[in-house]
Amino acid sequence: MESTDLNEGDVVQNDSEDVIKEEDETEKEEGEDLTEDAEALKAELAKIIVHPPSYEPSPMEEFDQAEFSPSYKDNLPKENLVLQYAENFRRQMVQLYRDRKPLFLNPVNECGVEKFVCTTIRPTQLEFKELYNWDGAAEFVADYLNIEPLKPEYELPKRLISPATVLKRQKGNCFEYSTLLCSLLIGAGYDAYVISGYATKETCLADESRDICPLLKKKEEVKEEAKKKEMKKYNVKPPRDLRSKFELKQEAKREAEKQAEKEKLRKEEEERIAEMEKPPPDPYFGLRVHAWVLVLSGKREVPENFFIEPFTGLSHPMDSSNYLGIESVWNNVNYWVNMQDCSEGVKGLSFDLGDPTVWEYMFPNNDKPLLKVPDAEDDLNDMDDEERKKSLDDEEHEVEKYLDMPPSWVDALKLSHRDFQMRCPHGKKTKVYKRAKLEKFAHYLMKDGLISRLSVYEDRELTELIKVHEYYAHRSDKLTQRLTNHRTGQVCENFDPGRPRCLKEHQFKSSAPGPENERIMLFYHEARVDGLVKREETQSEMTEEYINRDDFLYYKYVEFGKRAKKFGPQETSTANKGRPINKMIQKFHRNRNKPANEDIAELIFHVAEDKIQITYHTEDVRIAASSREFLKPPNWDEKGAVLTFSPEMHQTFQVDPTQPANKQVELYEMLMELLKAEEKCRNEVRDSQNEVRSILDDRTKEEAASELDISVYDTERNEKAKKHRRELERQQLEEKMRKQEMDIDYLAPFLAKIGNPEKLTKQQAFSLKEECLADLKQRLIDKANLIQARFEKESQELEKKQAWYQQNQVSMGKEDEEEYLTYCKEAIFRIHILDLRLTRHKEQAPHKYMQLEQKLRNDERLSEFF
Repeated sequence: MESTDLNEGDVVQNDSEDVIKEEDETEKEEGEDLTEDAEALKAELAKIIVHPPSYEPSPMEEFDQAEFSPSYKDNLPKENLVLQYAENFRRQMVQLYRDRKPLFLNPVNECGVEKFVCTTIRPTQLEFKELYNWDGAAEFVADYLNIEPLKPEYELPKRLISPATVLKRQKGNCFEYSTLLCSLLIGAGYDAYVISGYATKETCLADESRDICPLLKKKEEVKEEAKKKEMKKYNVKPPRDLRSKFELKQEAKREAEKQAEKEKLRKEEEERIAEMEKPPPDPYFGLRVHAWVLVLSGKREVPENFFIEPFTGLSHPMDSSNYLGIESVWNNVNYWVNMQDCSEGVKGLSFDLGDPTVWEYMFPNNDKPLLKVPDAEDDLNDMDDEERKKSLDDEEHEVEKYLDMPPSWVDALKLSHRDFQMRCPHGKKTKVYKRAKLEKFAHYLMKDGLISRLSVYEDRELTELIKVHEYYAHRSDKLTQRLTNHRTGQVCENFDPGRPRCLKEHQFKSSAPGPENERIMLFYHEARVDGLVKREETQSEMTEEYINRDDFLYYKYVEFGKRAKKFGPQETSTANKGRPINKMIQKFHRNRNKPANEDIAELIFHVAEDKIQITYHTEDVRIAASSREFLKPPNWDEKGAVLTFSPEMHQTFQVDPTQPANKQVELYEMLMELLKAEEKCRNEVRDSQNEVRSILDDRTKEEAASELDISVYDTERNEKAKKHRRELERQQLEEKMRKQEMDIDYLAPFLAKIGNPEKLTKQQAFSLKEECLADLKQRLIDKANLIQARFEKESQELEKKQAWYQQNQVSMGKEDEEEYLTYCKEAIFRIHILDLRLTRHKEQAPHKYMQLEQKLRNDERLSEFF
């Protein structure tokens, strides 16, 4: 873009001259005589009084400049040069495009100093892994800050606060939201930009009351492609379809018409509801200034471009109807002005920032690839070597003249772990959606570990509650979610792995939470020994499903009977005994190590009828399965009784008639095994009932206590770690005091001899001094004698060893000789050490004597006598 010499002062001067001319003409006209009609018109017009609207801008928040670094208060020479460059760019845009709104280039910061918007972005990657992806960073910015709407909403803000200050004060407008989010995204490796444009009223005010809550939107199901069946060489032909094709077509046509009618009614109903819920007309539609974030594809494996709304943290497509126009785009490197028509909003806009026909960039060092001009390349090829070299040198010289972006003036973005866990201002935040309300809480803020609560309502006024979805974290009972349906009374709880009985999900009715009621329990079967996956219970039935068991059991069904009513006080043993069992069914997978006629597929215990039914697996070449039926002996439940067996107690159906029949002994043994299996199955059912009671008792205690798990590294919240640290500090202090108390008082034993008098006489003081010095002298002499005695002992032992070596030198082996030499070296080393210690002791003894004498003279108890 070429520069221009047009000044703003010329425009203002011309406007003022036109106003003066109009006033002079009006005065001339007033000097003329008015007719009666003109006087009447003048009097009538004088009655019309116009009061221009007055706007009082809200006072801007003031900051203590002493809290900021020098980069906030002053500009570097390069920053001033960039501001001049931006001002020149602005004047050119005003000269060439007079109808355009002003650009957001150099607002003041919190210290009142003009700063270029590109230098306000501070790319930063914080240490929290949740902020590495765009969705986590956007959600954090939306939750962590409070919204300050622009005032007035149709003008650009006069001030842009730095992202570091925004993090501290936890509030900001849309431009400050976007700048902070863009700083985090660029630091995480995304190709992100801040957009200045126009948006709808709901978007500018973060009004989501007409939007569906993101947690309620169904995730797009990935449709798996149907695998084509492999065509084998020999296939059985399917049976011929004898139905009329005409009738099938007519039936399909009628079904399509019904579906089309249903779809039409559904669309009409949706349009009617949308028309009813349509927001009222906005007088500032298309004029409300807003800022949001653009993420371009390419970096971080982003497949396509998309927008991020900083107020909500949600992504929007490039043709979103929430955004009505774009004025400019910038990042920490360059600034681009949109030259495209936005009459249809952002739909159809090109975001190829390297195309100068649609995006006017400010700095020549554009990091986006520019469109190539083939003519220029041809001209370069036609040049001679000298001309080409000269042209390239001129280009390099021009590149050196290009002005690049100075570093960001913003301080490093810092966020403590405690502030990150708070997430929301004061730890709480509430969002209202279409027929839903979402409440967010900071971690460890609620005693029960609640971090978010989603309430779904029937009406838009949020009065008729349908269900509540609660999310938990850091619970000792591993509870993560709880879904309560207030219409059906159904409650569903989800748990993380780590519970004692490996409970994964628990569904029950809030009106009947006790045992022997309707409930469904899912378990982590990998952590259970019995491989239990699911347990479903009603008042009269219980079903269990298993997986990966060694006995191939995968299904168990129990049918309970009604308890017999008894009058009078109920016995405790009878109450804990459980419901009577009428029938038990077990189903098994195929065991390939057994023949199909011996591998049990289904085992039914008719407890009430004293009957047992067996169904075996079907052989691969058969279409029916063998089965057996046993009748229990009359005295089967008597302990120690001899059971009798007769052929009438057994019935069988053998698919293979050639298979020999079982002998009576084999059938008797089979019946005994079945009776043991029935007893084992009954005990497992009782264990399952007891397990259900134990789980419910544990859940009652856990809900009453609501204990939270706190990491040992979280020293601020972990009370046990605090107590342990305080105990260590107390022990260290006691150890220090004990050491101070253990410092030897050299006069203590001598004072004890004379009774520890409060005040000493002169004679006692001289006596104490002489006794103390004499005692030290004697100890020094005793130590010297001890060292000398050890020296003489080592010397004598070495002489004895040498004499022994002289006597036995001829008959000694190599190992004995090496042992002797080793001993000599060690003995000589010890003797040398003792000699050094004795010498050093003799040198230090007089000094120690003099030091003690000086201490005695300076001692408070003796100093007055010396």
